[in-house]
Amino acid sequence: MSKAISSAKLAMFEKAPDKASGKMGLPTMMGICIGLVIVQGAMISAIQGIGIGGMGFIAAMICAFVLAQFNAMSFAELSLMFPGEGTLATYTKRAIGQFPAIVSVFAGYVVVAVLALPVEMILVDAMLDKLLPGVFPAKVVPLTILAVLCITNLIGTDVFAKIQNSLAFILVAALILVGVCAVTGVGEPHPQLSGASVDWSFTGVWNGSFIGLIALAMWLMVGVEFICPMINEVKSPLKNIPRAMHWSLLLIFLIFLAFSYGASEYLNVDQLVNGSIPYLDYVHAVFGRAGLAIATLMGLAATCSTVNTLLASIPKMMHGMAEEKQAFPIFKAVNRFNAPWVGIVTIAVCTAIPFLLVDMDSLIVLVIAATTSWLLAYIVAHIDVMVLRRRLPDYKRPYRTPFYPIPQIVGIIAMAYVALNNAPSAEMTHTVFAITGGMLAIISLITVFWVKFYMKRGLFTPDMD
Repeated sequence: MSKAISSAKLAMFEKAPDKASGKMGLPTMMGICIGLVIVQGAMISAIQGIGIGGMGFIAAMICAFVLAQFNAMSFAELSLMFPGEGTLATYTKRAIGQFPAIVSVFAGYVVVAVLALPVEMILVDAMLDKLLPGVFPAKVVPLTILAVLCITNLIGTDVFAKIQNSLAFILVAALILVGVCAVTGVGEPHPQLSGASVDWSFTGVWNGSFIGLIALAMWLMVGVEFICPMINEVKSPLKNIPRAMHWSLLLIFLIFLAFSYGASEYLNVDQLVNGSIPYLDYVHAVFGRAGLAIATLMGLAATCSTVNTLLASIPKMMHGMAEEKQAFPIFKAVNRFNAPWVGIVTIAVCTAIPFLLVDMDSLIVLVIAATTSWLLAYIVAHIDVMVLRRRLPDYKRPYRTPFYPIPQIVGIIAMAYVALNNAPSAEMTHTVFAITGGMLAIISLITVFWVKFYMKRGLFTPDMD
């Protein structure tokens, strides 16, 4: 029976016409993936990583790239088995039950979005204050960006796609320009650096110390699966969902490789590792005074792209979960543009509150804690694939993970390792685990009552409805 239902659903899915010009093509899909991954925090992490590890960080980036491809494989297989807005919750309820389905999405995505977006907004404030001191009132520009993008997402997919295409193009073009000019020295010639320079020996690779940098490198390549909740709004999803994730990761890897290597030609180790916003110093060194305008453009494009993508994808997750009774029914509401307006407004408001209340120093630990719980989502996705391969062997899979189950097993082990090595100091790690544990405990407690008394389902009973 399940095989018949699967085939019928997928047949309808494959034949559904792309009625609207609003259907997003591969370039927009890649723009979503890239715009979510390449954020100001990732640019800073890439520069700091190359300063700390040199060639060892390059090795760590290669490992992170492979692991990110494994994550994409699992999400591609799952999303095309069960195409829908609920994404991880939709897959997990069918594999290991409603409790882990709800916890993994709220801990791994909703909480992460609410805590990660304020950091990007704070970085915008810091960047503008450094470039144009006293010109803009504190917090006004980031809040304006949030409000404008909230409104454009409420208008619908067409506007979102046009904005995302533009932001992704600006961001990628600026990063490629910086990387190529820095590597070749076309702008400003490579200076004679004072102080310690980056270590390009293979010592850190041969002795295995690069493994400790994989956690940092992973933050450069997480998030491409945010395209999956939009599966019903894209052209040729059976073909383009896997392509968008795999090709985006390759492009992201190459961009960060050139970007981080180029930084080592213009900044010494102390400047790379200890600068408050090191990419400003980097781009200024490459282009002189004109570099400040390019750096501002990069930072604003990265933040706007991230805010735009999360305001589009997270509410769709919540809408899909509400349709399956996994979230409050109010999140099912859509406006006349078919946008899940309650979810969009909720995420915007929940982002603005921590942005207004905390500063960068207090928020960064919360973000590391939130991104640690993000890894839980990847572990759950890998488990889902393995469980469903055993439970539903005949279910139609338009995309099948190559070399199964190696990517899933390696992915689970690696994500657990990265989670255990998520902070630069033992003291911060302890704090991060305390916060992450607290968040998971609260979410889990609420979910237990929700599943048992509202949904009236078993916590770990697979649900194929």
